Amino acid sequence: MDKLIPVLSVKAGDGQDVASDVFIYTNQVVNLFFVTIDPAAKSWVLIDAGMPKSAEKIKKEAEEHYGKGTKPQAIILTHGHFDHVGGVEELAEEWDVPVYAHSLEMPYLTGMQDYPEPDPSVDKGLVAKMSPKLFPNEAINLGERVQSLPEDGAVPFMHEWKWLHTPGHTPGHISLYRGRDRFLIAGDAFVTVKQESLVKVTMQKLEIHGPPKYLTMDFQASWDSVRVLKELNPSIAVTGHGKPMEGQKLTENLQKLADEFETIAMPDRS
Repeated sequence: MDKLIPVLSVKAGDGQDVASDVFIYTNQVVNLFFVTIDPAAKSWVLIDAGMPKSAEKIKKEAEEHYGKGTKPQAIILTHGHFDHVGGVEELAEEWDVPVYAHSLEMPYLTGMQDYPEPDPSVDKGLVAKMSPKLFPNEAINLGERVQSLPEDGAVPFMHEWKWLHTPGHTPGHISLYRGRDRFLIAGDAFVTVKQESLVKVTMQKLEIHGPPKYLTMDFQASWDSVRVLKELNPSIAVTGHGKPMEGQKLTENLQKLADEFETIAMPDRS
């Protein structure tokens, strides 16, 4: 993952606290998350690892948040697409920390299998049309550093959280959920910006959409995953792309996506 991808949004480089212990950092057009485990010890976990060539930016952001020389207890991956693992090889090696992902993502994280190439026919938006030329689909190889998440839904080091299998965008895509405050880290199970549109990606217009179409492998499974997440009735959701959404706006929009997924999120090849 050494190819610099020339896409940016107005949120690029921004960070914000979305809970007392969850910090969202936007790396170009993708979000990653610092989840604090023990504030006194400045102990934390990184969720996803940004775009290619992002490791130095992520380290700098982490040090600004937790102090010089900081490193997480682990890196948790929602899935293995290029924009979520761009810095993971360098970061895992330098920090010497384990990486966790769903067992069904292992072929893409251990060099065994590439993802399908991006499909430009799924939408008329410019990002979709440019996707085969811009976005890599090759597997990375984390070797023995990557481990499968526990089958019981526990998230290593994140004791209040559970992981949920939310396939469709990829076979082993996961989302993370904390019941006490109904906090959802959705990954790309759904997003809050129309990721196929260059204008909307650049301006980060807030609206719920299905996973980025050009890299989604199974749309019916994606629809089922959206229904699962809707049933959790999250109070706030942070996603791989777009701004946080919460409260009644989230409830209404997630219900609409679950009801009208076929219209909103299925491929538009007209």
